[in-house]
Amino acid sequence: MADVQTEYTTADAIVQELVHAGVEVAFGIVSIHNMPIYDAILREGSIHLVCSRGESGAVNMADGYARSTGKLGVVITSTGTGAGNAAGSIIEAWAAGVPLLHLTGEVGSKYLGTGRGYIHECKDQLSMMKGSGKEAYRLRNPEQAPFLIRKAIHEAFAIPSGPITVEVPIDFQTAIIHETSVVQAHQQVAETSEVLIPDAVIESITEAKRPVLWVGGGAISANASEEVQSLAEKIGAAVITSQSGKGIIPEDHDQCFGHFGAHPETKKFLEKADLLISVGVRFRGNETSNWAVTVPENHIGIDGDYEAMNRNYPLSFGLVGDAKQTLKQINEKLMQQSLSTKKAYLEEVKSVRNNLRDQLRSTLGPYEKILDSMRELLPRDTIHVRDVTVPANVWGSRLLEIYEPRNSIHASGGGIGQGLPTAIGAQIANRDRQVVLIAGDGGFMVNVGELATAVQEKIPLIIVLFDDSGYGVLRSIQDAAYGRQVAVDLVSPDFALLGQSMGAYSKKVTTTEEFSEELKDAVYRKETTMIIVDMNAIGPMNKPFAGPPGVAATFKPKKL
Repeated sequence: MADVQTEYTTADAIVQELVHAGVEVAFGIVSIHNMPIYDAILREGSIHLVCSRGESGAVNMADGYARSTGKLGVVITSTGTGAGNAAGSIIEAWAAGVPLLHLTGEVGSKYLGTGRGYIHECKDQLSMMKGSGKEAYRLRNPEQAPFLIRKAIHEAFAIPSGPITVEVPIDFQTAIIHETSVVQAHQQVAETSEVLIPDAVIESITEAKRPVLWVGGGAISANASEEVQSLAEKIGAAVITSQSGKGIIPEDHDQCFGHFGAHPETKKFLEKADLLISVGVRFRGNETSNWAVTVPENHIGIDGDYEAMNRNYPLSFGLVGDAKQTLKQINEKLMQQSLSTKKAYLEEVKSVRNNLRDQLRSTLGPYEKILDSMRELLPRDTIHVRDVTVPANVWGSRLLEIYEPRNSIHASGGGIGQGLPTAIGAQIANRDRQVVLIAGDGGFMVNVGELATAVQEKIPLIIVLFDDSGYGVLRSIQDAAYGRQVAVDLVSPDFALLGQSMGAYSKKVTTTEEFSEELKDAVYRKETTMIIVDMNAIGPMNKPFAGPPGVAATFKPKKL
C-alpha cells in the first residue's frame, strides 16, 4: 500500500481553491506534467474526474458543463502538445464568454525558455495560451498558488467572462508549501441598490411606438431572463435573440422572433422600428449579414463590458452595468409611467414571428417531420447542443424551440466537431435532464473518440447524427459561390457499428417514421444512444442551403 501523503503541496493548494469555488467536476487527461494535481484531487475526494480522450474534447466538456449551469468549468491538460490541443477549444470558450479555468502543466521551472529539449517543451506556451483565451498566467512562486488560482477563478467570471489558463511547472506541483487560508478581507459589493437610469432613457422607451429588443448571451450570463420578458411585455416589444441568447424568453411566446436577426423579413421589420434596446449582445457578423442589418438610430445598449459599447452599432444611450439590475431599475421606473397598449403593433409582431417560421418550414421537405418528432417527443426542458451542420444551421437553431435560458448551446466561434464533447459536458452537469446533440458526420469524426467517454460516464445522451458523407455546409456554400465542389466528400464509417463497438446503442434510420420510433425509444432508454439519419435515403430539402446570409458573396472575386 502506498504511503499516505502528509506534506501540504502546491497541488493540494490548487485543489483546495477548486473546492472553495464549489467545483464538483473536472475534465481532462492525466499526464506526467499534471499527475500531482490529479493525485491531490484523488486524495481530497470530492471532485469527480472525467477522463476525456483528447485535450480538445476535455475543454469542450468543461465548456458545455459551464454553459448549461452557469458554474465554473474546469479542465486539466498536459504541457506543450497537450496544451496546444486544448487551444482551439479554448478559443471557442473565449468566443462564447464561458467562465472556464484551464490548468496546464509546464516543464521544470529551471528549464523554461532554455530550448534544451525537456519532454513536452513548447517554445512559448504562455503566449499561445494568452492568444487563445481571455488571459493566461504562469505560477512563478509555489507559495503563491492559492492566491493565483483564486485570482484566475475571479477573472474567469468577471465581465467579459472567459477562459483563464494557469500554467504550473511540474517541479512546483510537488513543492511543499505552507497551508494558507485565503480570506477575502474586502468583499466588493455589487452596485445593486441604485442604477442611474437617465430620465431621457425612460422617455425614449415610453415614446416608442415600434420597440424591439435584441438580446444575447450576456443577458443569460446575468440571469436576466425574468427582467427581459417583463420589459418586453411592458412595452410591447418584439424580441430578437442571438444564437447565444436563445431561451432568454420562451420561444413560443407571441413576441419572440428568436434567432432570425438576419432574415430578410426581420431586416424589413427593423427598418421601421423606432427603438432598439440591445442587451448583452455582440451583433456578430454571421448573425447580421456582416452588419448589413440596419438598426434604429434610437438605440439603447445595455452591457457589463465597456468595450462592447459602439463596437458594431452606434448607441444613443450606453448603459454599462449588470443587465439584470439595469433592467430591473428600468422596469421599476416604467411602472410609474402611463404606457399605451399597442394592439395593432403586437398583432404585427405575432404575424411576422409566425411568418418567419412558416417560411423556413416550407424549405425543409422531409426534415420537417424530423423537426416535429423532436419537438413532440423530447421534454420541454431538453438541452439542445448543435454542432455546425446543415440541419443545425437551417432549422435546429431556429425551429427547435427553446423555453429556458442555458438550454441551447452552439459553437459561437463557428468551429466544427466540438458538439459531441460539449454535449457530454452538458449531460454530466445535468444527469437528470435530457441532452440532445445534432451533429453531422464530418464534424462528428473530429472528436469521435469522446463517444467512449459518454459511455464510460453512463450518461443518457441522445446523438442525432445526420450522415451525408461529407462537409454538407461547405458543399452548399461552394455550390452557391462557385457552382462546383472541392475537398468536401468523405468516406463515412458504418456509424451504427462504430457506436455499438463503443457500447452505445446505435441505429441507422432511412425514413422519418423510423426516426420517430427510435427517438421515442431513446428518451425512455436512458443510456447513450446514437440515431444515424441517412440523408441520402431521406432525401433533399425543398430549398438547398446556401450558407449563412451573405457568405457565398464573400468568395466572389472582387477588387479591394
